[in-house]
Amino acid sequence: MSARRRLSGWLKGGALVLSGLVVVVLVAFAFGKIAATFGVYDLTRDAGFADHHPPPPDPRSEEELESLRRFPRDAVALQPLIDATPTGGVLHLTPGIYAAPGILNRPMRVEGEPGVILDGGGVGSIMTVTADDVQVIGLTFRNSGERHESTDAAVRLRGKHGIFRDNAIEDCLFGFELKQSDMNIIRRNRISSKDLPEALRGDAIRVWYSSGNRIEDNDIVRVRDVVVWYSKENTIDGNRIRDSRYGIHLMYAHQNSMHRNAFLANTVGVFLMYANDNVIADNVIQYSQGPSGIGIGFKESSGARIEHNDVFANARGLFMDASPYDPESHNVFKANRFAYNGVAVAFHSGWEGNAFEDNAFFGNHAQAMVGGGGSAQRNIWSGNFWDSYDGFDRNHDGAGDTPYRVWTWADRLWMDVPDAQFFRGAPSLEMIDLVERLGSLTEPRLVLSDPAPRIAADADAGVRGWPVKEVLQ
Repeated sequence: MSARRRLSGWLKGGALVLSGLVVVVLVAFAFGKIAATFGVYDLTRDAGFADHHPPPPDPRSEEELESLRRFPRDAVALQPLIDATPTGGVLHLTPGIYAAPGILNRPMRVEGEPGVILDGGGVGSIMTVTADDVQVIGLTFRNSGERHESTDAAVRLRGKHGIFRDNAIEDCLFGFELKQSDMNIIRRNRISSKDLPEALRGDAIRVWYSSGNRIEDNDIVRVRDVVVWYSKENTIDGNRIRDSRYGIHLMYAHQNSMHRNAFLANTVGVFLMYANDNVIADNVIQYSQGPSGIGIGFKESSGARIEHNDVFANARGLFMDASPYDPESHNVFKANRFAYNGVAVAFHSGWEGNAFEDNAFFGNHAQAMVGGGGSAQRNIWSGNFWDSYDGFDRNHDGAGDTPYRVWTWADRLWMDVPDAQFFRGAPSLEMIDLVERLGSLTEPRLVLSDPAPRIAADADAGVRGWPVKEVLQ
C-alpha cells in the first residue's frame, strides 16, 4: 500500500511539474508573439505611415475653424496686433492670453514677457510663419488642435532665416512643423505634446524637405518623435529628449549631425532609415527598454560616423539592419562606450561593411548577437575593450596576446528562436550553457573576433567632457 501511495505521489508530482512547464512555455510563446507584434519591425514599419508626403490642407474653412475655437473671456485677438506691426518691427506682448491663430507673412520680431500665453482654442495651429527673417521669442503656446491629418501645431514654419527661442509649448499636438524651411534656428524651447498615448502624440519638431537648420538646447518631454525627412545638413545639438518614442528619427535624410544630445527612457534613442553620411557624436543614450528598445538603430543606411557616444542600459545598444546598404560605403563606430545593455550590438542578419574600433564594452548581458544563425565576422573589429576578455598582455603593449572571440553556446537558443528570449538569463539556460561549454556535443558558432583587444578601456571612450563619464567609470 505504501509503495502504491509513493507511486501515486510521484505521478502527481510529475503531472504538476509537466503542467508548470506547459504554462511556462505558453507564457514564453505569448511574450514572443507580443514582442513580434509590437517590436522593432512594426516600429520601423509604422515610422513613416503618413510622412512620405506633406499633410493635406485642413478641409475646413477658416470661418468653420473660428466657430469651433473656445477662448477665455479676457483673451485678446493676436492677428490684429500682428497686422498693426510694421515690417521689420517689434511686437512686444505684455502678460495675458492672446487668441490664435496668428499668421506672420512679413519679417518682424514677436517677443513676450513672462506670462504671455498664445491660446489655440483647441482647434488648428496657433502660429503660421510664411515670411523670412522672423523672430519669435519668449512666448508660451498652448491648446492647439488635435488632428494629425492637418498637423495641428504650435508653430507651422514655411520661412527661412528665422529665430525661434526661449518659448514654451504645452498641450499642443505638434511643436514646430518645418516644411521647405531652411536656415532657421530653434533654440532653448520647452516642448511637450498632448496627454495622449505615445503613438497618438505629435512630433516635437518635424523637419520636412528643410536644410541647414539648427535645433539646439531644447527640452523635449512626452512627445512622439523628433523627425527629419528628406532633409540635409541640419545640426541637432545639445537637446534633452525623454519619455518619447523616437528621440531622433532620420528618414531619407543625409549629411546631418547630432552632437551632445541626451536621450532618456525613449523607446528608441536615434534611428537612421535610408539615411546616409550622418554624424552621431558625444551623445548619451540610455534606458531604451521594452521589446522595441534600441539605443541607436540602422536600417539600410550608409556612410555614418558614430563616435564618442555613451550607450547604456538599453534593451539593444545598437541595432543593425542591412546597413551599410551601399556596398562601397562603410559605417564607422569609434570610441563609443556600450555599457549594461541587454545586447550591446544586435545584427538583424550577417551583414558586412561596418568597422568597430576603440570602443569599450562593459557589463552587457551579451556583447553581440546575429539573427538567423549568421555571424558578424564580415565586419571589422579592432582594438576594442571587452570586459569579458580573459587573456594576457605579456609584452605590455596595451593589446591582448590572443584574440577576443564571441562564441554562441546555449545562447543560440534565444538568439535563433525569438520566443525563447523569455528564458534569457534564467538559471536553467545558464546551466545548459555551462554544461555545453564543459563538454560540447555540437560545434559553437563564432560570432566575432577582435584580433587585438585592449587590456584597458581607452580613457577617451564615450562622451567627451560630460559628467556622465564619471558616473559610468
